[in-house]
Amino acid sequence: MTPPLNRRDFVTQATAAATVASIAAASATGTASAAYPRNALPRNPSDKVTLGKTGIQVSLVGMGTGSIGSGQASNQTRLGIKGFRKVVRHALDQGVCFFDVADQYGSHVYLREALKGVPRENYVIQTKTHATNLADARSHLERYRLELGVEYIDIVLLHCMQKSGWPHDHTGSMDYLRRAKEEKIIRAHGTSCHGMDPLRTSAKDPFVEVDLARINPEGLIMDDRKPDEVASVLEEMHSAGKGVVGMKILGEGRIKTPERKDASLRYVLGLGTVDAFIIGFESTEQVDDILKRTSDALAALRR
Repeated sequence: MTPPLNRRDFVTQATAAATVASIAAASATGTASAAYPRNALPRNPSDKVTLGKTGIQVSLVGMGTGSIGSGQASNQTRLGIKGFRKVVRHALDQGVCFFDVADQYGSHVYLREALKGVPRENYVIQTKTHATNLADARSHLERYRLELGVEYIDIVLLHCMQKSGWPHDHTGSMDYLRRAKEEKIIRAHGTSCHGMDPLRTSAKDPFVEVDLARINPEGLIMDDRKPDEVASVLEEMHSAGKGVVGMKILGEGRIKTPERKDASLRYVLGLGTVDAFIIGFESTEQVDDILKRTSDALAALRR
């Protein structure tokens, strides 16, 4: 039997329903792309999903490595090489094949050590650069590939865009990332944003093939305290064929209780516009818990 909804669940489902309705309305008026309807719900959290037009397939749930990440460190790297490897390998064993890293987190080398011996085609790496000019972007990618021990990187994002005019400030790095894609050094490029203005720019700029977006139903650590404002921009991105990857699903650890975690997972999955999402796993137990909760959320949404 489905338990009765509490107030938070009701608000969460109502917001998701409103977003879905707006997608349908946009489609009816021709403002949404018929090629990118609302995402079908996967059966399992380890199922492969495609990020927009990129053709890149990732597990629905990915692993982030930047919890409280700055100054070349994060909660994940603070586990040490052995602890980090244990979590990554456990996640991989459960079907998680999508890993989000960044220079700022110092997690490149840790991921390289964790994935030693794993065939390159068995995982997807997303990383980020603060480079604004072509020379720095080239230097970063050369170093990143050495640190990660790979010949190519799947997704490279411009890290932490905070201004609506970020394309003007990053012309050189954008030019190099486009060239790197042509040379098959990377497979896709895009942005991570901190603020509604840069997020709206990313929704419209063709450079952005993948966006890493903060989204949860409580407005915690997000670009806007109103989740429906963020959801509307993610809908625009999705309709344009951009890959949308969610982060801060648990509000950087502030969404703590089981009920709130479950409500957030149902909300994000119910939007139908977030292709995949990353969680900053810090233990094997957390991997198991979130995968189980995601599986339950998917089942609840299918009912």
